[in-house]
Amino acid sequence: MILRFLFSPTACFSSVCFFTLSKIADNNFSECKKFLNNVPPDFTAPAGVSVVPICQCVWDVKNDEQIYLYATLYSTTWKIPVYSAYVFGSPNIRRCDTWYIEPQVNIAVNKDSHENGYDKGHFFPVLQTSNHLSMLATSTLTNTALQKSTFNRNAWLRHEKAVIEDLKSCDKEAYVVTGVVPDTKVKINNRVTASKYYWRATCCLKGGQYIGKGYCGPNKQDKVQELTIEELNKNSVYKIVEIVYHLCCTTFCFNICN
Repeated sequence: MILRFLFSPTACFSSVCFFTLSKIADNNFSECKKFLNNVPPDFTAPAGVSVVPICQCVWDVKNDEQIYLYATLYSTTWKIPVYSAYVFGSPNIRRCDTWYIEPQVNIAVNKDSHENGYDKGHFFPVLQTSNHLSMLATSTLTNTALQKSTFNRNAWLRHEKAVIEDLKSCDKEAYVVTGVVPDTKVKINNRVTASKYYWRATCCLKGGQYIGKGYCGPNKQDKVQELTIEELNKNSVYKIVEIVYHLCCTTFCFNICN
């Protein structure tokens, strides 16, 4: 099933027509598993929580083809993503804040953030995209969770810029996965589960050795902590993020993380 967004050309868009899409995937993310290093992790959602794997893509009208850009596991129960996984790109484009809505996925809406002191916090951030299509595809509500505005615009922004500088020195492509630990006791507008922590894991080849790094930032503190992948995975506070270990350890960082 392909979920089509509303689209209207603006000054932000090129003259070539692209439609931003989300395609509900199978549990193995078959069409976009390359963003998970071809080894999608097993994720068992908590009891009563529904999740949907999504291949985020655009439709190239001129060439009549889908272009896959990243992968997302989205919770229709929490109305936020569990994670988005992507390949880092050194940024070289300007931002366009045109947002898209997936009419067939049970998602949050714009007013959930605007009325409560939250921003729409990107999992795959515009800052880390390398082309126009990737930039467009990040502006979907299935790639965001509610993030306190003060945290998003300060500590987390500084962190995202620091990650860019770190990953620029990778020998080859860098794999990144970003997600949240939901605060299941807090719902905004009685609908959307708030996020307790934002986390990110990166992994790439540097100097002939694969290096994995983890990061976590509490929404209520102006702080982003750097962790090892093992620490991020094993700490009980981040128990929801089993994906990190699978992406950055079991396949190509096992000898480092163990």
